[in-house]
Amino acid sequence: MNVHALQAVPRLTTLHHGPLQELERRLLADLVRIESWFRSQWQRTPPPFYASVDLRNAGFKLAPVDTNLFPAGFNNLGPELLPLAVQAVQAALGPRHPQACEILLIPENHTRNLPYFENVATLVQIFTQAGYRVTVGSLRPDLAAAETLELPSGRRLELHPVVREGDLLGTAGRRPCLIVLNNDLAGGVPPILEGLAQPVLPPVHAGWAMRLKSRHFAVYRDTAAELAALVGIDPWLIDPLSRNCGCIDFMKREGYECLEQHVGELLAEIGAKYAEYGIDKPPFVFIKADAGSYGMGVMAVRSVEEVRQLNRRQRTRMAATKDGRKVHRVIIQEGVYTSEAVDGKPAEPVVYLVDRYVVGGFYRVHTAKTDADNLNAPGMHFEPLAFERGCNTPDPSCAPDAAPNRFYAYGVVARLAVLAAARELAEGAPPAEAP
Repeated sequence: MNVHALQAVPRLTTLHHGPLQELERRLLADLVRIESWFRSQWQRTPPPFYASVDLRNAGFKLAPVDTNLFPAGFNNLGPELLPLAVQAVQAALGPRHPQACEILLIPENHTRNLPYFENVATLVQIFTQAGYRVTVGSLRPDLAAAETLELPSGRRLELHPVVREGDLLGTAGRRPCLIVLNNDLAGGVPPILEGLAQPVLPPVHAGWAMRLKSRHFAVYRDTAAELAALVGIDPWLIDPLSRNCGCIDFMKREGYECLEQHVGELLAEIGAKYAEYGIDKPPFVFIKADAGSYGMGVMAVRSVEEVRQLNRRQRTRMAATKDGRKVHRVIIQEGVYTSEAVDGKPAEPVVYLVDRYVVGGFYRVHTAKTDADNLNAPGMHFEPLAFERGCNTPDPSCAPDAAPNRFYAYGVVARLAVLAAARELAEGAPPAEAP
């Protein structure tokens, strides 16, 4: 697709756009208070090093549905946005790690996922342009010597085996002063990363082996309520309702009572809000693995009966996530429709941040899905968000749904999710749970 064709924000396709535009007007009207509030919050709780936030714009609400603290996909940002990321890295690392000059970047242990390594190569480019020497160190147990990857973009990426000496981590002949993880540690924290003298960003307890979506969205609910009270809006307009269930086994059908109960109660709660706002659409919920990424372990349901009638194929898809990790906890989250489309196909914005700064984003588009489906699935593609002007510099003279203003709303809600993640991490690692 011609990127220039996307220089206007896709228009809402639902008739129920009034409340969202009113939300955007309120955010624009209270810009000074909102930015002042964010500044005070960052002083109390510094943000994580970087993040990506999946948003859903239903036309009647705008809410985050996932917050990833080890974001892949930097290669999907428009090249004109990369200078923002470079400046944000300098602003984030300079004051906190003034002596740092060399970074060890640790990616996922993929072997064939070249699009993912395009993301790693883009991170190397960003860090290098920010003034840091970068080495990519892999945790792959089968990597005994440096390996060069030839990427579809024509770039080359060198992977080096990591080695540990005492409490220092590095590669052969190099001991960097700072470690940046782009590995979500879903399979657990390897001993080689424990007790290091070097700073590790994000901290290892931000990985999916310890972090739970239900905990994040519980913190987000309180955080969203604070902003809602500040600007005088219904928190539901920026908050996806949710419940959670532990001790579930999809293959053995254990824990279904909790799942059925929460699905029924949450559908009723969403239905009441729809009635309040005059929304003539059926409510639905997503059942998601409580920890994990890559869009795995996710399904949408519209009734308790659908839960009872899950077939073996559906249960198998829900039983495990990345690297075959067994699902034993789920979050039941309000399904937020997406009213945005690219070439008539459903799309959702994904906003990228470094520290507290919005540095860009893209639309995730799926030609085979509907406005109520999970778009983070095989077959998706990406279109750069048209940040005609910075996400933090709205234009008061434009309509609420004009490009700069819509992006300001995206930036506010995305930063709200990152603030919730900051508070979550400040609480420290949660107590270990039995698998």
